[in-house]
Amino acid sequence: MGKISLLVLDGFGIGAMDDCAEVKPEDRNANTYKHLREATKLKIPFLYELGLCKLVDNQGEPKAAFGRNNLAHHGADTYMGHQELMGSRPGIPQKRLMKNVSGEIKKCLQKKGYQVSHPIEKASILLVEDCIVIGDNLESSPGNIINVVCDLNQITFEEASRIGRIVRSCVDTSRVIVFGNKKSDIADILSAVTEKNGCQWGVDSPKTNVYGEGYHVLHLGYGVDFHKQFPYIAEDNHVPVYRIGKTADVIQASGFKDPVVETKDVLNTFRNYHRKAENNAVLLVNVQETDLAGHKQDVNWYKEVLEEADRFIEKFIEEMSEDDVLFITGDHGNDPTIGHSNHTREQTPLLVIGKKLKPVDLGVRSTMADIAATMAELAGVPQPEFGTSFLKEMLRA
Repeated sequence: MGKISLLVLDGFGIGAMDDCAEVKPEDRNANTYKHLREATKLKIPFLYELGLCKLVDNQGEPKAAFGRNNLAHHGADTYMGHQELMGSRPGIPQKRLMKNVSGEIKKCLQKKGYQVSHPIEKASILLVEDCIVIGDNLESSPGNIINVVCDLNQITFEEASRIGRIVRSCVDTSRVIVFGNKKSDIADILSAVTEKNGCQWGVDSPKTNVYGEGYHVLHLGYGVDFHKQFPYIAEDNHVPVYRIGKTADVIQASGFKDPVVETKDVLNTFRNYHRKAENNAVLLVNVQETDLAGHKQDVNWYKEVLEEADRFIEKFIEEMSEDDVLFITGDHGNDPTIGHSNHTREQTPLLVIGKKLKPVDLGVRSTMADIAATMAELAGVPQPEFGTSFLKEMLRA
């Protein structure tokens, strides 16, 4: 096999899911691509010719295999979207605030022999072993994520991750995130504890100086087992996996990773490692600035990032060998014109390019996990937990 690449344009949707009326009614009119095109003079001619022409305007003859992905995960989430892309079917999470679940978390940790206290009166946060603060995530919607913020000067990230997994086992929130940096000690972490929205108590992470060089993070999703995902299976079968951009943080693997953010750096890193990677390598890449622009509701920034990606993809395809395959998709929508700054529950485009592949209509896929199943078949490794391969539909005779 050749090199298998997955390029995720984070937050790039092509129309609201049919279930939005029930699941996310505020997204019923979302269409990230169409609304960007209406609000700006967006020009992404190569992606359009690859298949957006047919997917969005039902015209033209696509140059790539093309289709639409439905989201099988609940809501519209980058982390859960990537777990689905890797072959998982995330569970339906519940909204839980620390004020309601801290007692259960404390009980679970104490049963395992950990020392747990309440360091701030009236605050629902927990202090574990005097070096870890467990609280609400203040950057997401209330009740969505529990943070486990650790002082890595006092505890190893491996031990902190074990504590995070105990927390994960006793709450059904969308995510539990374990993170820390030696630059941030427990005094820094506790000084950044604050209340938000009158119901959340947690650490204001940016104030702790936790991000940047030396940052360690582990995302633990509800109903997700990375051992049954494509990257783990690939590495277990001696297929190297490279994670570039946000995939370095949200996809579990043991090989090369670079959590670079700026689009030009993401794409250049992708190109450089694609050139020197082994012939059977897998490269998982996330262009994050599309999503950041959506959150900022900045249509011009979003436009610039998409156009930069479009120019890159056109040139990159010229470098692909006879056996190389490139998948292009999104993980959810993020319509900057919809009236709110959150992700939007939209279908995502599915474009697949390779010299041995036909430009066929792949239809509407019931889950983005079909991409993982197809990559697994291409790589010649066992299938992930969920997903149905569409490789045979694309192969030339």
